[in-house]
Amino acid sequence: MEERYPRRGPRSYDDRPREFHKAVCSDCGKECEVPFTPTEGRPVYCLDCLPKHRKPRF
Repeated sequence: MEERYPRRGPRSYDDRPREFHKAVCSDCGKECEVPFTPTEGRPVYCLDCLPKHRKPRF
C-alpha cells in the first residue's frame, strides 16, 4: 500500500525522543524537569507556576 503523504527530506524533530533537564522552579523552589537546557540568569517555572507568568493570549 502506498503512503498518502510520504516524508521528504531529513527526519523531523518530532521523531526523536525529547531530552529533559532537571531544574528548580524560580517561583516555588520545587524541582522539575524541562525540555530545554536552563540558562543561567533566566527563570525556569514548573508546570504549576508557569501559567502565572505567561502573557495572556487574545
